Amino acid sequence: MFVAWRELRYARGRFLLIGAVVALITLLVGFLSGLTGGLAAQNVSAVLQLPGDRLVLQQPGTGEPRFATSSLGEDVAAAWAEADGVRSVTPVGIVPARASAAGSDDASGVALFGLPQDASGTPSGSVLALAPSRDDEVGLSAGAAEALDVRTGDTITVAGHDLTVVAAGEDLWYSHMPVIAMTPAAWREASMRLGGTGEATVLAVTGDPDWEAVGAGTGTAAKSPASSLTALEAFRSEIGSLGMMIAMLFGISALVVGAFFTVWTMQRAGDVAVLKAIGASTGSLVRDSLGQALLVLAGGIGTGLLAVLGLGTLAGRALPFVLSPLTTLAPAAVMAALGLCGAASALRSITRADPLTALGSTR
Repeated sequence: MFVAWRELRYARGRFLLIGAVVALITLLVGFLSGLTGGLAAQNVSAVLQLPGDRLVLQQPGTGEPRFATSSLGEDVAAAWAEADGVRSVTPVGIVPARASAAGSDDASGVALFGLPQDASGTPSGSVLALAPSRDDEVGLSAGAAEALDVRTGDTITVAGHDLTVVAAGEDLWYSHMPVIAMTPAAWREASMRLGGTGEATVLAVTGDPDWEAVGAGTGTAAKSPASSLTALEAFRSEIGSLGMMIAMLFGISALVVGAFFTVWTMQRAGDVAVLKAIGASTGSLVRDSLGQALLVLAGGIGTGLLAVLGLGTLAGRALPFVLSPLTTLAPAAVMAALGLCGAASALRSITRADPLTALGSTR
């Protein structure tokens, strides 16, 4: 690493420039990753908290199942409950609505969840923990309580009816709307007042039946909770576009680092030839160059990560932003790997350097 350290000291401007570029790309990737994680949570966090091994949606005649159009009657729920291998079936109704604090004219968009009344004892983070026991009561997610500026014991108005808040739980969202939990009977009435059918949207099924056979017989499709997320239109479009941006930034980082070290290696071709002429092995020169690239990448990525942590904490107060190892350390590791691949692509001039060049054989 002697040559690498010497070049880092005597060509500080060049290496600081490429380090700054890597830091900026890391900042962009980190912010996009955090924003993607935040938007995903505001789209699907309530769906991921539903109980069951599979989520069952209505299978349309053409196309894929959709939460927005799924409608499952009691006969479908009964057919699933009677299927061999099924241990439990939980019908869940979902409908968008507007709600406001009693006496207030400021309404907010919310997602009404019709949940079973016998949901006591469920984990505190589960959407079922919000389920009230009476038809004139509701449970609010943290986002709904904040949007409506209410707390336990207050009254809110949903679809023309006044309901009492009996619980405020985790920050759960559905399609960018905070969740309000109701009893199945209250939800059915609210759905019909809002123009819906009053039938369940999805069945949370636990067990080990023949999923495809039961689904074919009932006109439904059973998917794992993670696979069912594509049934939300907003989730597919948002995550797809943001994921493409992140992938493009990863590609740009590899190209930028590779181009820099390609030019840098070409400029020092004479020095490399001299080192080979005095006995330096190709392997040692490759390790020297890759070590140099790793130091530049570590400095740039580290600086970018610190900026993401600092600015991301501030951004999280106003935007749906998630800081986690998946949105910080994982993108940083990918960037380091791609940067090293880009630097490795610039090593052909080192592996093919002719020691005779140092003696002027080509002059």
